[in-house]
Amino acid sequence: MSEPLIDARNLNTFYGASHILRDIDFAVARGETIGLMGRNGMGKSTLLKSIMGLVKPRSGSVSIMGHLMTGRAPYEIASLGIAYVPEGRGIFGNLSVVENLKMAARAGATAAARERAEAGQDWNYERVLDTFPRLKDRLGHGGQKLSGGEQQMLTIGRALMTNPDVLILDEATEGLAPLIAREIWRICELIRHSGISSVIVDKNWKHVTRITDRNVILVKGQVVFAGPSAELHARPELLEQYLGV
Repeated sequence: MSEPLIDARNLNTFYGASHILRDIDFAVARGETIGLMGRNGMGKSTLLKSIMGLVKPRSGSVSIMGHLMTGRAPYEIASLGIAYVPEGRGIFGNLSVVENLKMAARAGATAAARERAEAGQDWNYERVLDTFPRLKDRLGHGGQKLSGGEQQMLTIGRALMTNPDVLILDEATEGLAPLIAREIWRICELIRHSGISSVIVDKNWKHVTRITDRNVILVKGQVVFAGPSAELHARPELLEQYLGV
């Protein structure tokens, strides 16, 4: 097996005296789509923030593309081909759709990204708008004027404009109308088939497991399940025990 794109080992992360992540191992292979699951407050967002350098683990290590990056600045981690769509979206409300997209545009930094570009499969402005046709009609709108679903599309599109090797999507469809949520899942499927690895956090386990290769479930900051989607479907008792569904 080739070296993981993301390889977190024995992570322990605290908020003050609260021990949130407990000896977590988490890896993402090239081309892999992973669902990260768990009830609210189980450590999912903290794990993503620990990987992205937004929260510094107290112990353990995070390697990105084979480079030890534990506690490094988020921009350094992003520069190695990791794109992060946070919960809450984080768009620039005072910038237009065009400005939000073009300010993020850059060629991919890795060999895999350069290969995609040479094959004409990079994520440029035109490809993003073709993928998100709703944004075409709102190019001059400020980010704050978009609906929640449009903001999510814009945030994902902006992340793709960095031509990442891994896209991390926290709360993919949280608070979105069912029609818009279906559109987000369609886009996640397109991203998967484009060869970009993904980590997806969402409460809708049925939609997540339709597009993921593997799933990780957290309970109180610990991994209680890590396995293929087919195994999770075959063991409904795990869903009831750990997700309450």
